[in-house]
Amino acid sequence: MNHSQWEHAAAMHTVDEELLEAAFGYLEQRIRLSPAPLDRPGDRQKLSAELADVISAEGNDPRKILEIYTAHLAPTVISADSPRFFAFAPNAPTKASRLFDMIVSCASLQGISWLEAAGVVAAEEQALRFLIGLAGMPEHSRGCFVSGGTMAALSAFVVARDAAPASGGSSWVVFGDQTHSSIAQSAKVVGAQPLKILTESGRITREPLVAALDSLPPGDRVIAVAGTAGTTNAGQVDDLAAIADVCQERGIWFHVDAAYGGAALLVPSRRALFAGIERADSLVIDPHKWFFAPYDCAALLYRDPVLARRAHTQEAPYLDVIHEQDDEWNPADLAHHCSRRARGLPFWFSLAVHGTDAYRDAVERGLWLADQMAELVECEPALDLVRRPDLSVVLFRRRGWEWTDYERWAHELLDQQVAFVTPTVWDGQTVARMAFVHPATTVEILAEVIQSTRSPSQAT
Repeated sequence: MNHSQWEHAAAMHTVDEELLEAAFGYLEQRIRLSPAPLDRPGDRQKLSAELADVISAEGNDPRKILEIYTAHLAPTVISADSPRFFAFAPNAPTKASRLFDMIVSCASLQGISWLEAAGVVAAEEQALRFLIGLAGMPEHSRGCFVSGGTMAALSAFVVARDAAPASGGSSWVVFGDQTHSSIAQSAKVVGAQPLKILTESGRITREPLVAALDSLPPGDRVIAVAGTAGTTNAGQVDDLAAIADVCQERGIWFHVDAAYGGAALLVPSRRALFAGIERADSLVIDPHKWFFAPYDCAALLYRDPVLARRAHTQEAPYLDVIHEQDDEWNPADLAHHCSRRARGLPFWFSLAVHGTDAYRDAVERGLWLADQMAELVECEPALDLVRRPDLSVVLFRRRGWEWTDYERWAHELLDQQVAFVTPTVWDGQTVARMAFVHPATTVEILAEVIQSTRSPSQAT
C-alpha cells in the first residue's frame, strides 16, 4: 500500500469538522421535534433514482449523502414514535433514551462479556433485575437484551428443546390462535412443529390447552407452551396461572410472550391480569414497545439461567478467556447471538433518570387513552366496539365496510397525516385496530379519527 492509499483509508477514521457540525445539527433538530412528524410511505422508483450511483469507488461529499437522507429517505419512514402512530406496535422512546442511544453508537459500545464490557453488563443487569422483580420471578433469574421478541422466542425455545426429555417422536410448541407470529416461526427453526389452539375468547385457558396436549400422538414431546401477556392483535392476556399449572403437572417449559403487554405490570389496576407470569421458565418484555426505549431492545429472562448458558455458550479457543469465571453471566452466553451492541443501556439510562413512577404514569396514560377511544366509539352511531380493551389496543367496526373500505380509509388518514391506522381481522371480520403507547396522544387526535369514519352526510 502506497502513502496516498494509506491516507485515503485513514481519512475514514478522521473527524470531518463540517460533517460533524452538519450531523449534530440534524440530530439536534430531530431530537427537538415534538411531536415527531408522521411522514408517509415512499415511492420505489423515486427512491431508486435518488440513490442511483450513490455507492461508488470514489465516494461522495458526506454532506451530499446526508442531504439525500434528510430530504428523501427520512420522510419515507413512517414514524413509529409519532403520537399519531396507532398501527402494529408503536414506539415512543423518551428523549433521554434517544440521547443515550447516540452515546452508545458514538462510543461504539458493545456488550458481549464481563471481560470486555463490565460497565455495560453491570448496567444492563440492573435494568434486567428491575424487570425480573416487576414480573415476580425468583431472585436467581437472569437474562439478557436481544433484538426483539422473535429473537427472544427463538433463543428460549433452543433452551426448552435442549432441556426437554428425549423422545423418538415429533417435537411440538403449543400456543393460542392470537399468539404472535414469531412463536410459530421460532418453533419451526428449532425443529418443532407448531400446534395452534383454537379458542373461543382469544385467550388460552386450561380446558383447550389440556385437550390440545392430549390430542398429540403417544411418544411425541412438547418442548414448550407459549402463553401471551398482551396479544398484538387485541391486547389480551392468556390465563397464565392455568397454563403454568398444566406445564408444571406435565413437566413442560412455560414461555410467556409479554413483549408488548409486560409494561402494564407497572399499573396496579392491571396486575391481576398477569397472575402466573412469575412462574414462567422464560419471559420476554420488549422495552422498545411500551417501555419507551429505542429500537432494538427486548429483555429475555430465564428462571434457570444455567440451562440457558448450557444451551447458548459458544465454545472456541479464542472465547475461553471470557468463560473463566463461572459466577459471571455474559450476555453472549444467554441467547442466540455473540457480538451484540449495548442495546439495553438507553433503557437503563432513561429508567434511572426518570424513575419508575414516571414510567408507571406513562403506561397508565396509554390505558386511559384506550378507554377514551372505546367510549368515543360507543358514542358513534355507525361504529361498533368489538370488545372492551384489556390493555391499550382497541378494535372497532364500521358498519357496512369491507376490507377495501378500511384500506381506503387508512390510506386517506395517512395521506392527510391524521393517523397511521391499519385494519386487522377479528372473528372472521375486518375491523379497525388502534394501539396506544405514546403518552402525547390526545383525545383531540382520537376525535379526528372518529370523524374520519363518517360519511359526508354524517361528518360535522
